[in-house]
Amino acid sequence: MADAQVIPFDDDRSRGSRRKGGPARPARAGDVQPLPVRGAAPRDDDPEGGESPGPQRPAGDHGDVDGAEDGRGDGGLERRVAGGLSFLRRRLTGDYDVDDFGYDAELTDQVLMSLLRPVYEKYFRVEVKGVENIPAEGGALIVANHSGTLPLDGLMMQVAVHDHHPADRHLRLLAADLVFVLPVVNELARKLGHTLACAEDAERLLGQGELVGVMPEGFKGIGKPFGERYKLQRFGRGGFVSTALRQGAPIIPCSIVGAEEIYPMIGNSKTLARLLGFPYFPLTPTFPWLGPLGAVPLPTKWTIQFGEPIPTDGYAPEAAEDPVLMFNLTDQVREQIQHTLYKLLVQRRSVFF
Repeated sequence: MADAQVIPFDDDRSRGSRRKGGPARPARAGDVQPLPVRGAAPRDDDPEGGESPGPQRPAGDHGDVDGAEDGRGDGGLERRVAGGLSFLRRRLTGDYDVDDFGYDAELTDQVLMSLLRPVYEKYFRVEVKGVENIPAEGGALIVANHSGTLPLDGLMMQVAVHDHHPADRHLRLLAADLVFVLPVVNELARKLGHTLACAEDAERLLGQGELVGVMPEGFKGIGKPFGERYKLQRFGRGGFVSTALRQGAPIIPCSIVGAEEIYPMIGNSKTLARLLGFPYFPLTPTFPWLGPLGAVPLPTKWTIQFGEPIPTDGYAPEAAEDPVLMFNLTDQVREQIQHTLYKLLVQRRSVFF
């Protein structure tokens, strides 16, 4: 594959500060009465003194308080509507913030993740393991296997980090240059925080303390035949290791099981791939024979496991230029991912449950 080229993106987009929605509506008191006052003077008809019982409410009568607290009452509905209208106003007026790479945190949290979450939770039923191995702060590089014909594994990994990490971290994926020349896909990828898979962007994100994800197999992994499933391809020339060494960022191996079977690739039409400018054109048991219906992925059961971090901050600065060290670390990461894949496959009961 040709060397990636940096794709320029707009510099004139609005970068206004993000504002929070209007003040939340206070919960209504309803019929709630004051609590009894301890230590009040005894009444004439209470010879033993004691506490004044105060007015009593019928059992089970909670007024509007419970509904307001759990968001099911009128107050909760009004707050959601007000928040939605405030979000739409900011989008229409351009009063929202994006970073230099085009990442839109508000749109990702409130819209894009909400669209991906049902696929993650209900369709693929992703099980996440080892998320505690991802540091709570600071730059780190997650390295994962790549498979599935279409890059859904990267999106599911992004949802896994977003929804399960206790520090609510966001994963910034490095993507191939093809992603940034496709209409619509280009803009959505930028909004989700993806950027070009080049050393400059990766080092800059790590230097800013971001959590960065990379899949070194590239098109060799995602476009491999079904017969070679879960067999890792070559991890390039170890550029991700050099990047991590320069920034002293830990490398976190990640193994994904379940993506290989969503589009069983039994063939590759190289002629159509050349005509369309794609690295491959997949032929599966359903695509393109069933038309658009054949593009629906199979509902496999997924597991994503994050391994123990491999530290890099103990190496000297010139270690990033040592080819032997880069080869050894690359091989260590690859072997750890491959071993975990085999382990998860042995534990898996079925492809679909």
